[in-house]
Amino acid sequence: MTTTDAPRRGTPAASIVRWVRGGGLTTFVLALPMIIGFTVFGWWPITRGVILAFQRTNLITTQWVGLDNFHRVFSDPLLWQALQNTALYALIAIVIGFPIPLLAAATISEMRGRTRQLGSILAFLPVVVPPVVAILLWRRFYAPDETGLINTLLGKVGLGPVGWLIDPRWSMLALVVAGIWAGAGSTIIIYLAAMVTIDRELYDAAEVDGGGIARKVWHIMLPQLRGTLLVMLLLQIIGVFQVFTEPYLLTGGGPENRTLMLLMLVFRRFQAGDYGVASALSLLLAGVLALLSWVYLRVTRRWAS
Repeated sequence: MTTTDAPRRGTPAASIVRWVRGGGLTTFVLALPMIIGFTVFGWWPITRGVILAFQRTNLITTQWVGLDNFHRVFSDPLLWQALQNTALYALIAIVIGFPIPLLAAATISEMRGRTRQLGSILAFLPVVVPPVVAILLWRRFYAPDETGLINTLLGKVGLGPVGWLIDPRWSMLALVVAGIWAGAGSTIIIYLAAMVTIDRELYDAAEVDGGGIARKVWHIMLPQLRGTLLVMLLLQIIGVFQVFTEPYLLTGGGPENRTLMLLMLVFRRFQAGDYGVASALSLLLAGVLALLSWVYLRVTRRWAS
């Protein structure tokens, strides 16, 4: 090739040549399998789900129905039952489950030496236990007769056995306790990491003034961890909208649909072959989660700045 045939600097051809010589083509070829896999198993299911939300199909024949699936979603009485259950689950989980990890982290932070290490290990234990194994353990704890651990303890103080998973009065509370136990470990570790950044002199000053752990938590930890607490609250709200494992494996949505959650309703619609309605409900739920995620990102960005 003569100098007159070479691509001129600044032209698209010259940019391509520099990209190839700089290793761009090699990088693209090496990354191509991952790109294809991510597209096929990541983006395509999402795109297909959005399309299905506007169709009625049995996966063989397809009919475009527009917004009819969304109309069927909002006219489904189980939707409002699932929304009510999810809201109740969220309320109980936040009221009970939000302060518990903070208090546990504050208690562990006051420990010293091996006791603190043991406390951290025990706090993180729920994270390393496989979810299915944890559910089997909870089923044993919640067994409705005297063979259940909780009912055995109640029997020792003269209280009768409780049908934790089959009694509508107790089933939601039983799910919340199992869910809090499953998620508390990682939250405690995050709080412990945040507490390390608090100036130790603030604690020393509180001890000089005779302040106990309660005053330290209220006057030092809470103000210093304000940003972390807000972020964890938003993450917990996002998480409760996606709860599925505990109600599916412990109660199956019963009794009397009292523990039917939004994701379980989506699952039921897919099981029934009503793919359009299931996709429409999934799309609506994804919109709510996207809005909450946007709020979370705005809060974390403002907190970081």
